[in-house]
Amino acid sequence: MNKKLYRSKQNKTIAGVCGGLAEHLGWDADKLRIGYVVLSVLSAAFPGLLVYLVLWFVIPENPAQV
Repeated sequence: MNKKLYRSKQNKTIAGVCGGLAEHLGWDADKLRIGYVVLSVLSAAFPGLLVYLVLWFVIPENPAQV
């Protein structure tokens, strides 16, 4: 398994972070987004917005997708 992690251009709502993670892990993107939001809202120790922004700038956009 030598897949590289990219932000998705096709399956994105804001920046493609959750879509890219879902493609990389083979999960459903909508379920991953819902889980991420629930975890962010319910957990005071998980700074969801900050983590999303960092991932947005760290994970490159997929150059192969149109």
